[in-house]
Amino acid sequence: MLLYLADFLMPLDSSFRVFQYLTFRAILGALTALIISFMIGPWMIRKLTDDKIGQSIREDGPETHFKKSGTPTMGGTLILVAITVSTLLWADLGNRYVWVILLVTVSFGVIGFIDDYKKVMLGNSDGLSARMKYLFQSLISLSASVFLYHSAKLPIETQLIVPFFKDVVFDIGWGYIILSYFVIVGTSNAVNLTDGLDGLAIMPTVMIAVGMGIFAYLSGHINFAEYLGIPYLPNSGELIIFCGALVGSGLGFLWFNTYPAMVFMGDVGSLALGAGLGVLAVLIRQELILFIMGGIFVVETLSVIIQVGYFKLSGKRVFKMAPIHHHFELKGWPEPRIIVRFWIITFILVLLGLATLKLR
Repeated sequence: MLLYLADFLMPLDSSFRVFQYLTFRAILGALTALIISFMIGPWMIRKLTDDKIGQSIREDGPETHFKKSGTPTMGGTLILVAITVSTLLWADLGNRYVWVILLVTVSFGVIGFIDDYKKVMLGNSDGLSARMKYLFQSLISLSASVFLYHSAKLPIETQLIVPFFKDVVFDIGWGYIILSYFVIVGTSNAVNLTDGLDGLAIMPTVMIAVGMGIFAYLSGHINFAEYLGIPYLPNSGELIIFCGALVGSGLGFLWFNTYPAMVFMGDVGSLALGAGLGVLAVLIRQELILFIMGGIFVVETLSVIIQVGYFKLSGKRVFKMAPIHHHFELKGWPEPRIIVRFWIITFILVLLGLATLKLR
């Protein structure tokens, strides 16, 4: 929005040309989202507290979590507001990539909001039924995937890129839609499963957004893309504005969500952020890089699948509790230790993902 204003004013003052630079607008996007979070955060926490929109704690969960009962939840609304406003202000609104990622992220946030609302406000402990939740997630993901497939202007936009190899590209045809669907829905629910400790999900999300934002910027620059051997995707660099907004809003939320948390993001935040990362990977053709960078989310999801599957087969449990961060809690690890170690692991994985830029 403000980009158009800068374009209008550029003939009057050449200094407005600086708004043409993606990196500058990405920084402004991050700062805008951060400021919005700091400004709205305290008010939102007070409002959630006054309205008694508090987190309910599972009775079969770790005992250390009982003291968190009643902590305000649905704070992910703050993240969504900051991302949306910042992206609309600083991104090129004529870019289809921007609208796809923004609409998918907000739509998944709406699903999470309904789920949280039913749990907290209506007293339905199960929230939105799993069947309805996956139905809505599937409709949104498939709609986005079909749109991207049919609106693709270059073959590379729907091909599978394999990291570490410069020329290994697979033309998967309609498989692109299936792959995109599973990446978006899978990442959304993986982040949701990880969001069980204070700050555990938001900081890895921020770090991955930084890493994927670098890929988006490089993919949108023909010279960098050619030099590094990654697909050149015209106009994909604009996605770095969304990444900047996500980073700013995430850090702003972490200010209130760090241990001991003053507010939880709820499904409205975790489902939206996961979907945002998933569609981002799809847009820049780096699904496998997301798998590397988001290794923590992958392990958390696999721990649940293994736990449930093994229990059904044998009646026994592999972990003390799933997702796996609860397993470490029950082993006696303090919550901050689990959180920080998972952050460190994510930082290493993001660096590994970025290293593939030169290992081709």
